Amino acid sequence: MNMQKLMQQAQKMERDIQKKQEELEKMSFTGVYEWVEVVLNGKKEMISCKINRDNVDSDDIEMLQDFIVLAVKDAIVKYDREYNEKMGQYSNMLGGLM
Repeated sequence: MNMQKLMQQAQKMERDIQKKQEELEKMSFTGVYEWVEVVLNGKKEMISCKINRDNVDSDDIEMLQDFIVLAVKDAIVKYDREYNEKMGQYSNMLGGLM
């Protein structure tokens, strides 16, 4: 394989990776646990947290805190799944460098 063709393939892969990253950044990922719902953007930043007030027991704030953590974890799992679906092919090509 000649060097020019290899460079063209590398540039194409770089453009493809950039496009996939931009697609991910435009997405949002909702995590839900019991009566807590959080939304992360495509950069894994939390952008909202909703709590169903009807279920909140002011005597058990620790449970609410745990539910928020679990909802965030749920959203991160969804993000990671989407990331792997979009970017997994490139990490295989790069020998796991991504």
